[in-house]
Amino acid sequence: MTTLLNPYLAFESEAREAMNFYHGVFGGDLVVTTFADGGMAEDPADADRIMHSQLTTADGHTIMASDAPSSMRLDRGRQQVSISGDGTELLRRYWDGLSDGAEVLQPLERAPWGDTFGMLVDRWGVLWMVSIAADPAQTGG
Repeated sequence: MTTLLNPYLAFESEAREAMNFYHGVFGGDLVVTTFADGGMAEDPADADRIMHSQLTTADGHTIMASDAPSSMRLDRGRQQVSISGDGTELLRRYWDGLSDGAEVLQPLERAPWGDTFGMLVDRWGVLWMVSIAADPAQTGG
Protein backbone atom coordinates (compact mmCIF):
# COMPACT_ATOMS: atom_id res chain seq x y z
CA MET A 1 0.00 0.00 0.00
CA THR A 2 1.33 3.42 -0.97
CA THR A 3 0.36 6.63 0.78
CA LEU A 4 1.22 10.28 0.23
CA LEU A 5 1.28 13.23 2.61
CA ASN A 6 0.82 16.55 0.84
CA PRO A 7 0.50 20.15 2.01
CA TYR A 8 -2.94 21.59 1.29
CA LEU A 9 -2.87 25.37 1.51
CA ALA A 10 -5.92 27.52 2.23
CA PHE A 11 -6.38 30.98 0.78
CA GLU A 12 -9.01 33.70 1.00
CA SER A 13 -9.05 34.28 -2.77
CA GLU A 14 -5.38 34.11 -3.85
CA ALA A 15 -4.99 30.38 -4.59
CA ARG A 16 -4.69 30.87 -8.36
CA GLU A 17 -2.00 33.55 -8.02
CA ALA A 18 -0.07 31.55 -5.40
CA MET A 19 -0.25 28.26 -7.30
CA ASN A 20 0.85 29.92 -10.55
CA PHE A 21 3.82 31.34 -8.62
CA TYR A 22 4.68 27.93 -7.11
CA HIS A 23 4.34 26.41 -10.59
CA GLY A 24 6.98 28.88 -11.79
CA VAL A 25 9.27 27.92 -8.90
CA PHE A 26 8.87 24.14 -8.92
CA GLY A 27 7.74 23.42 -12.49
CA GLY A 28 5.53 20.39 -13.11
CA ASP A 29 1.86 20.09 -13.96
CA LEU A 30 -0.75 22.41 -12.46
CA VAL A 31 -4.45 21.52 -12.54
CA VAL A 32 -6.95 24.13 -11.36
CA THR A 33 -10.70 23.69 -10.84
CA THR A 34 -12.90 26.65 -9.97
CA PHE A 35 -16.12 26.44 -7.97
CA ALA A 36 -17.98 27.07 -11.25
CA ASP A 37 -16.08 24.22 -12.96
CA GLY A 38 -17.07 21.90 -10.13
CA GLY A 39 -20.69 23.03 -10.08
CA MET A 40 -20.23 24.33 -6.53
CA ALA A 41 -20.60 28.10 -7.03
CA GLU A 42 -23.63 28.75 -4.81
CA ASP A 43 -22.67 32.43 -4.69
CA PRO A 44 -21.86 33.99 -8.10
CA ALA A 45 -18.93 35.75 -6.42
CA ASP A 46 -17.33 32.32 -5.90
CA ALA A 47 -17.47 31.22 -9.55
CA ASP A 48 -13.81 32.04 -10.30
CA ARG A 49 -12.45 31.09 -6.87
CA ILE A 50 -10.39 27.92 -6.74
CA MET A 51 -12.25 24.89 -5.41
CA HIS A 52 -9.16 22.67 -5.79
CA SER A 53 -5.74 22.99 -7.38
CA GLN A 54 -2.88 20.53 -7.51
CA LEU A 55 0.71 21.03 -8.57
CA THR A 56 2.61 17.80 -9.23
CA THR A 57 6.31 18.17 -9.99
CA ALA A 58 8.78 15.95 -11.80
CA ASP A 59 10.68 15.71 -8.49
CA GLY A 60 7.72 13.94 -6.87
CA HIS A 61 6.35 16.89 -4.90
CA THR A 62 2.66 17.68 -4.68
CA ILE A 63 1.15 20.92 -3.39
CA MET A 64 -2.60 21.39 -3.22
CA ALA A 65 -4.57 24.57 -2.50
CA SER A 66 -8.01 26.12 -2.57
CA ASP A 67 -9.85 29.36 -1.86
CA ALA A 68 -12.47 29.59 0.84
CA PRO A 69 -15.99 30.13 -0.52
CA SER A 70 -17.44 33.50 0.49
CA SER A 71 -19.85 31.75 2.90
CA MET A 72 -16.97 30.21 4.88
CA ARG A 73 -14.77 32.08 7.33
CA LEU A 74 -11.11 31.31 6.70
CA ASP A 75 -9.07 30.89 9.87
CA ARG A 76 -5.94 29.25 8.58
CA GLY A 77 -3.41 30.23 11.22
CA ARG A 78 0.20 29.97 10.10
CA GLN A 79 0.62 27.62 7.17
CA GLN A 80 4.04 26.00 6.94
CA VAL A 81 5.79 23.93 4.31
CA SER A 82 9.18 22.28 4.72
CA ILE A 83 11.26 21.05 1.82
CA SER A 84 14.52 19.25 2.41
CA GLY A 85 17.04 16.89 0.88
CA ASP A 86 20.59 16.67 -0.38
CA GLY A 87 20.05 18.20 -3.82
CA THR A 88 21.96 21.43 -3.18
CA GLU A 89 21.51 22.99 -6.63
CA LEU A 90 17.80 22.14 -6.87
CA LEU A 91 16.98 23.28 -3.32
CA ARG A 92 18.91 26.55 -3.80
CA ARG A 93 16.92 27.13 -7.01
CA TYR A 94 13.68 26.57 -5.06
CA TRP A 95 14.89 28.98 -2.35
CA ASP A 96 15.75 31.63 -4.92
CA GLY A 97 12.32 31.31 -6.54
CA LEU A 98 10.40 31.33 -3.27
CA SER A 99 12.39 34.38 -2.10
CA ASP A 100 10.81 36.57 -4.78
CA GLY A 101 8.57 38.99 -2.86
CA ALA A 102 9.14 37.12 0.41
CA GLU A 103 10.26 38.20 3.86
CA VAL A 104 13.40 36.22 4.67
CA LEU A 105 13.33 35.27 8.35
CA GLN A 106 16.52 33.18 8.28
CA PRO A 107 18.89 33.42 5.31
CA LEU A 108 19.78 30.15 3.62
CA GLU A 109 23.11 29.47 5.30
CA ARG A 110 24.96 26.83 7.27
CA ALA A 111 23.19 26.09 10.54
CA PRO A 112 24.83 25.01 13.82
CA TRP A 113 23.77 21.40 13.19
CA GLY A 114 25.64 21.36 9.86
CA ASP A 115 22.84 21.56 7.31
CA THR A 116 22.16 24.62 5.20
CA PHE A 117 18.85 26.03 6.40
CA GLY A 118 16.64 29.03 5.68
CA MET A 119 13.12 30.27 6.44
CA LEU A 120 10.96 32.78 4.65
CA VAL A 121 7.36 33.93 4.55
CA ASP A 122 6.08 34.27 0.99
CA ARG A 123 3.75 37.03 -0.19
CA TRP A 124 0.71 34.93 0.80
CA GLY A 125 1.86 34.39 4.37
CA VAL A 126 3.04 30.79 3.92
CA LEU A 127 6.16 29.97 5.96
CA TRP A 128 8.67 27.95 3.92
CA MET A 129 11.58 26.09 5.52
CA VAL A 130 14.33 24.87 3.19
CA SER A 131 16.97 22.48 4.53
CA ILE A 132 19.89 21.13 2.51
CA ALA A 133 21.56 18.13 4.15
CA ALA A 134 25.19 18.59 5.08
CA ASP A 135 27.78 16.77 3.00
CA PRO A 136 29.20 14.11 5.37
CA ALA A 137 32.68 14.70 3.86
CA GLN A 138 32.52 18.33 5.04
CA THR A 139 31.15 17.59 8.51
CA GLY A 140 33.46 14.74 9.36
CA GLY A 141 30.59 12.21 9.37
